[in-house]
Amino acid sequence: MSTINVMLVDDHAVVRMGFKLLLESAPDIKVVAEAESGEQAIKLYGEHHPDVVVMDITMPGLGGLEAIERILARDSAARLLVLSAHEDSVHPKRVLNAGALGYLTKRSAPEELIKAIRTVAGRKMYLEANIAQQMAIQQLSGEKNPVDVLSPREFEVFMALAQGKSTNEIAETLCLSPRTIGTHLYNIKQKLNAGNQAEIALIAMRSGLIDP
Repeated sequence: MSTINVMLVDDHAVVRMGFKLLLESAPDIKVVAEAESGEQAIKLYGEHHPDVVVMDITMPGLGGLEAIERILARDSAARLLVLSAHEDSVHPKRVLNAGALGYLTKRSAPEELIKAIRTVAGRKMYLEANIAQQMAIQQLSGEKNPVDVLSPREFEVFMALAQGKSTNEIAETLCLSPRTIGTHLYNIKQKLNAGNQAEIALIAMRSGLIDP
């Protein structure tokens, strides 16, 4: 049985520790690197070349979506599995479009994560069943989500705005200038035809991205 070398990417050390203990209980999985941000993930990927990257997408600084795109730009054969708290169908769709091979929620069973890593290591796609079902229903109904028009960075800013964060708070979290966030906010409003932050929150609610 060949060993699957894994890199864990999550900004919470306790979460990484829990997943590391879980994964190393499997005889064929070894955690070779841990990163707490997208920037660190890109750097460590180049040093360790893990077989599978298990990544959260909501992190300060460079978000998971951009990190996925940058890792794949360096190595088109990179195998990425996203492990996220988001249970909607929009985040998985964006993740797969960015080039990740799998999507799993943090509420999934421990054995499912191990199964997902083995599947992705074999270059096959893995989607949690209820997420796959949501995506299939959306596709069959021909439903277009308004937020599909946003770029990865705009989507991150959109989510932060929908959660009631100020321009300065978002700038600090994403390590960008308030002016840059202001530009993103302008573009988001134009693309979604939203007049203010309350309307942005409403669009996020209707899209199932935040709870009412």
